[in-house]
Amino acid sequence: MSYTLITGASTGIGKEFVREFARRNSDMILVARSQSKLQELTAELSPSGVPDIYICAEDLADPQSPRKIYDFCRERELRVELIVNCAGFGFAGEYGTMPIEELQEMIQVNNCSLAGIIRHFVPDMIERKKGEIINVSSISGFQGVACLALYAATKSFIITLSEALHEELKDKGIKVIAVCPGYIETGFHTRARQYPEHSLLPVSNPSVVVKASIKGLLKNKLHVFPTFLDFLLVFLQRFLPRAAVLKTAAFLAPFKSQGDM
Repeated sequence: MSYTLITGASTGIGKEFVREFARRNSDMILVARSQSKLQELTAELSPSGVPDIYICAEDLADPQSPRKIYDFCRERELRVELIVNCAGFGFAGEYGTMPIEELQEMIQVNNCSLAGIIRHFVPDMIERKKGEIINVSSISGFQGVACLALYAATKSFIITLSEALHEELKDKGIKVIAVCPGYIETGFHTRARQYPEHSLLPVSNPSVVVKASIKGLLKNKLHVFPTFLDFLLVFLQRFLPRAAVLKTAAFLAPFKSQGDM
C-alpha cells in the first residue's frame, strides 16, 4: 500500500490537497503542528477509515522534524510514494526590522525541513525506482521582492532545488516539480502582514493550485503555474531589465507597516 505525505496539511493549500486526495481515495500521512486540526480533518474526510489517514503532528520549525517524520513512517511500514511539500510562511516588512526569530524559523520551515524530508525519503524511492515530489514554491521565487525579501529567497531556494532534483532523479523513476502560484486565498497573508486585496493581482482559490499540480505531475513539468497570469508574469521577465522586474515585484506585493497593525 502506498501513501501520500502532505506537509502543512491543516490549512490553506495543504488542506486542499488533503481534500482532493481524499476524493481520490488516496491513503495519506498528514503533517502539521496542530494535532487537533488534523484529527478534525481526518474525522471529516475519513469517518469510515477510507481512505487510510495517519496523523503525524510535527512542527517543521524543529530541525529534528524531518527525521521524526521519516521514523514515524518507517516504524509503521508506510511506503511513501508521493511527497507534497506545502508547509511554509512569510513575513513582510523591511528586512532591518524583521525579528531574528522569524528569520530563522522561516528558513527552517520553508527550506531546511523541506530539503530534509526529501533527503530522508528519496533513497527509498530510488531503491523502488518510483516516486513523486511536489514542492509548492511561488512566483515570488523568480526575483527578489522588496519588503518580502527573505520569503522570496526561500521560494527561490525551492525552485532551484526542485530544478536540480528534477534533472538528477528523472532517470531513476522519480518525478520532481515546482509549483509556482501567485496570490492564493489562504490564511498566509495575515501572518505575512500583506494586503492581497490592494494588489493588482487576482487572488485564486487553493483548488486551482491543487488541480494544476496534479496535472503538472502527470506530465512531469518542471515548473507548474496554476494560472496563465502566473506564467505570464514570469515569462515577461525575459524581456525586461532586471531593475524593472524588481520595481514591479515590489509594487505588486503590498504589506502592513508597523503603523498599520
